Amino acid sequence: MLVNEFEIRKQMCEIGQRVYNRGMVAANDGNFSVRISPNEILCTPTGVSKGFMTPNMICKVDMEGNVLKTDGIHKPSSEIKMHLRVYKCRPDVNSVVHAHPMYATAHAICGTPLTKQIMPESTIFLGEVPIAPYGMPSTPEIPDAIEPFFSSYDAVLLENHGALAWGIDLLGAYFKMEGLEFYAQLSYITQMMGGPKELPAHEVQRLVDLRKGMNLPGKHPCIDGNQDCGGAEKTICASVKAETTNDQDLIAKITREVITQLNK
Repeated sequence: MLVNEFEIRKQMCEIGQRVYNRGMVAANDGNFSVRISPNEILCTPTGVSKGFMTPNMICKVDMEGNVLKTDGIHKPSSEIKMHLRVYKCRPDVNSVVHAHPMYATAHAICGTPLTKQIMPESTIFLGEVPIAPYGMPSTPEIPDAIEPFFSSYDAVLLENHGALAWGIDLLGAYFKMEGLEFYAQLSYITQMMGGPKELPAHEVQRLVDLRKGMNLPGKHPCIDGNQDCGGAEKTICASVKAETTNDQDLIAKITREVITQLNK
């Protein structure tokens, strides 16, 4: 993996400013990291506001969390353990972002996962965002809690804590976090307006198929897992994807499922 380490350090500081200015963290909250080689991870320092970092503050650790390089003043994030677990379980991932965005964290505190299919972009890029069980920060409890979600998701809410997103690079991971927060905000606002009008199940499937055609990196619950991503008809994702092989089969399957639901 060929990288310009100093440029990545600068990019981490720029993302830190975005996260801070968007109100996704308060004070010294949040942390993120970038894998720059098979055994080298750059991570944000502990006890420093993400909006006021400089490149020299960024720390380097190995895949076991051992410190490889610091400026002699700052220490790696105390939550590096959850980042390392992502890297060990997902070889395709090269960056992890943890933040406390307001609406997403509110959902995590209320125990409300993001499951409603209300906007094409959210369905395509996230599908759903589940909630990982609570774990004590800075301990192996959080890595253990999030690991079951790696095979099907690229973002999770952390119960009573915040959110975590990962991607093939820092921008990819950050945009997952930004998209997650927008999804959560829309979910909240539409609920206050009487409840969202969800996309029909057949439209959800069309969006999932569109994602497949785009060959996007990462995981998606309707493609990589057995999760039913729902939609207004609540019939589509897992059952249809496993049994249909062409358009006629898909139409027939959707018709049968809709009739079944209407007769219940």
